[in-house]
Amino acid sequence: MKDKESIDLTEVRKNKPPTVYVVQEIAGTREGRPKFNIMGAAQYGNLKFLLDERSQIIFSPGPLIFKLRSALKHFRSSDYLLLTGDPAIIGVTCSIVSEYTNGKFNLLKWDKQEKRYYPIEISLYETGAMKDEHDRL
Repeated sequence: MKDKESIDLTEVRKNKPPTVYVVQEIAGTREGRPKFNIMGAAQYGNLKFLLDERSQIIFSPGPLIFKLRSALKHFRSSDYLLLTGDPAIIGVTCSIVSEYTNGKFNLLKWDKQEKRYYPIEISLYETGAMKDEHDRL
C-alpha cells in the first residue's frame, strides 16, 4: 500500500524561516555577560550558534572543520551568517558555506552609526555588469 501522506522534506525546508548562523558565541557568554548584544540579528531568522566562545583553530583544524561542516549541512542561500569570533574560523566558515551554496550566501553586517544589522548578499562567481578596477584601466 502506497503512503498518500508522505512528507516531501525539500518542500518543508523551502517553507522554513531563515536561520542566522552565528559563527561563535560572543565573548563573555559563558559568564552570562556577553560583550555585546546580537539580538537585533534575530529579525532575520532563528539564531543558531555554531561554536562556543572558547573554540580555536590552532594546531589541528580537522576536528573543527568537521564540526562546522556538520553544523552547516542544511545551510540554504536564504539563510544568513553572522561573522563573530576568531577570524580564521570565520574564513573557514565562509569557505564551507560557499562550497554548499555555489558561492551565493547572505551575511549580516553591523552598522555602528545606525546601530542595526544590514543584510549583504554575496555572489562570488557573479559575472556580467560588475567590473574589476583593473579592467577599467
